[in-house]
This record gives sequence, C-alpha cells and structure tokens, in this order.
Amino acid sequence: MTDRIRARLAGQSVTVEPTSEPVTVTVARVVRADRRAAFEQWAADVLQVAARFPGNLGATLLRPGPGSAEYHLVYRFSDADSLARWERSTERSRALAQLEEMVDEERYARVSGLDSFFTRPGKPGPRWRSTVLTIAAVLAITSLFQLLVAPHLSGWPVGLRLLLSACVVVLLLGHVVMPTLTRLFARWLHPSRD
Repeated sequence: MTDRIRARLAGQSVTVEPTSEPVTVTVARVVRADRRAAFEQWAADVLQVAARFPGNLGATLLRPGPGSAEYHLVYRFSDADSLARWERSTERSRALAQLEEMVDEERYARVSGLDSFFTRPGKPGPRWRSTVLTIAAVLAITSLFQLLVAPHLSGWPVGLRLLLSACVVVLLLGHVVMPTLTRLFARWLHPSRD
C-alpha cells in the first residue's frame, strides 16, 4: 500500500505544468481509526511547514464528517512553480514518509486559474452555477467601474482606460469578489446529493 501511495505522489509532483495562475491542490486521505490523533498532529505540522514556502496562499485541514474517516488537506499556491517547489521539497518528502502507518487510501486533485475558486473536496457541483456566479461578479465590478471610475477617465486614451478596467476587474475578481462569493454561495455551488 505505501509503495503505491509513494509512487502515485512522486508521479504527480513531476507532472505539474508551468502556469502563472493560482493552483489549488486537494489531497483526500482515509485515516485509520486508531491513528486519527497522530494524523491530525502530522497535518498541523505539515500545513505549518507548507505555509512558510514561497508562493503559498494558504493551507487548511478539513476534518471528516460523522461516519467518515476521510480528511482533506487543501493547499493553494500562487503558481505551478511554487507548488512544484513544495512538492519536490525534502520537508514534504520527510512528512510523507511518516504517513505509512496512518493512511489506507489517498486521492489527489489539482486545479488552476478561475477553477481554483470553486475547488472543494468531493464531487463538484453543476458547472453552470460557477459560470453564472462568475458572470454576475464580472457584471457587478464592470458596472461599478463604469459608474464610479470611468467618468473621471474621459481624457485618457481608450487603450489605457481598457487596461485599467481589465486590471481592476481581474484583481477584484481574483482577490476579493470570487473568494467572498464562493464562501457565501457554497451550498448553491455544491448542492448535497445525499
């Protein structure tokens, strides 16, 4: 079992493709009942180490619900290169070696770009819902920009106005609006299928 887990993880860290978009990785692990406390301590230590790596945008542990033994570690990095440095690090390799007697099963998922806003362990919700939410967010940002900022830029060349508008939309969308909306609409984006 442990050789299979190591081989799978080793292969995944090599296949990371370069991108300048944020990257989110979710690793789901089914933890043995008698090793849960040890695993939670292990996860806290690993997340603390990962948080110090350049490009790390956050890391968290999601605990299992009632009747489940599946934990999810979620890492978010600013780009694929930062993620690759973490995945090839000696710190991570040492930490993974400690998992042998704690974990029975493991799954790895990776997304980048706007898809990373909608990352959630388990089965994703309908794609049209994330599209609708993104359109609503872009509409709100561009409308406010046109009402509040654009009138003050009438003397600017069209190219510069468009560049400023694009920068404002992308920065607000990526760092403020979408993270907030995905938290607020989490149940709608990922409806329960139970």
